[in-house]
Amino acid sequence: MQPDSIVYTDTFRSYNALDVSDFHHMRINHSELFADHTNHINGIENFWNQAKRYMRKFNDIKSDHFYWFLKECEWRFNGGNHAELLKQLKSWYKHTKH
Repeated sequence: MQPDSIVYTDTFRSYNALDVSDFHHMRINHSELFADHTNHINGIENFWNQAKRYMRKFNDIKSDHFYWFLKECEWRFNGGNHAELLKQLKSWYKHTKH
């Protein structure tokens, strides 16, 4: 993320660290409302729900491989096709430090 990016979170106190960063931190208090016009966190909550459900079947993913499993979940969430996934994964792998 770039400085001055807007970051939406709920009110979980671990997110307080974002208040001292270069981000614009917007909070949604779920005890009061779930969305403020177009500001909400439903999309990211949906993504993590799907990612956890998918990765659960790969019991005990090694930390060295977690990034790749997460990138696959991102690709699945955004609706790509298998040929594009393979091409994208090869590109990401080529650009990472081993």
